[in-house]
Amino acid sequence: MHRLCVIPGDGIGREVVPVAVKVLLRLLPDLRVEEAEAGWGCFERHGVSVPDTTLTRLRACGAGLFGAVSSPSHRVEGYRSAILTLRQELALSLNLRPVRSRPHVSSHPGVDLLILRENSEGLYSGREHWESEGVAIAERVITRAACDRLAADASRIARLRGARRITLVHKANVLPLTCGLFRDTCRDRLVEDGWSDVLDERLVDVAALQLVERPEAFDLIVTTNLFGDILSDLASHWGGGLGMAPSLNLGHGIALAEPVHGSAPDIAGSGRANPLAAILSAGMLLRHHWQLPELADRVDAAVDGFLTEEGSVDFGGETTKVIGQGVLQRLD
Repeated sequence: MHRLCVIPGDGIGREVVPVAVKVLLRLLPDLRVEEAEAGWGCFERHGVSVPDTTLTRLRACGAGLFGAVSSPSHRVEGYRSAILTLRQELALSLNLRPVRSRPHVSSHPGVDLLILRENSEGLYSGREHWESEGVAIAERVITRAACDRLAADASRIARLRGARRITLVHKANVLPLTCGLFRDTCRDRLVEDGWSDVLDERLVDVAALQLVERPEAFDLIVTTNLFGDILSDLASHWGGGLGMAPSLNLGHGIALAEPVHGSAPDIAGSGRANPLAAILSAGMLLRHHWQLPELADRVDAAVDGFLTEEGSVDFGGETTKVIGQGVLQRLD
């Protein structure tokens, strides 16, 4: 029996996640679904963005699907980002963000890349403080252990993918200690694992430029937390934008799928939310966590089939319903 902890979160998360769950239930009839809370709304109700009961349920299920989270743009006493809390408390140290050219929504053919982002440290470690009046300090944490773990994951995924190129992205010319440690640790592990012939590296600014100019040239990109966050959002343009962007947070025996888009409060409740990112994120659970690549391929094919025949993801006030029904029909 497969188990899934569903966390709708805020805004459109409550609309797109149920569609993705229906897709999983169609493919996994034995799936047991349990619901839990997290997000800004949860914080407003309970004073905590991720209750202990949610962490317990996720650990018990081993797999989760998280919808979206609203976060304040200013400091709120006691509040910590729900998704950052989930990643750190559950040791979800790897973030996978694929980008593929898809029918009608992609402006560039031939793109098929995967960004592997270290998910537990860097500037997202939460180490910020005031040094003096008007001077704020953020500490960037890079450890050899986390870099080696990332490189080991990259090696494993490269084998599954049959990678033709692995690109380390860093800024070691400006940050020789932190980015230097990242680059050297990852490179040593990947060379040891036999990837030297396809291994290269790019400074992050150059990588950003080349992702705009020639995205089809990239295959597997391995980088740090903040750089991975920025580059994956940039690259998502070639897959149809953030509304089409899936992701998966992976740890040891546990995974949390998460569409990249936000809570979109301006359209929440209107029926216009595009559920394809949530559906594709659920497909990543099938591929990388439950090790069911044939079922994941069916999800990809159903999404591409829908886009090929419909040619759009905007159906006015019925977008969520029309897309969900269209994908489900193509799974039969």
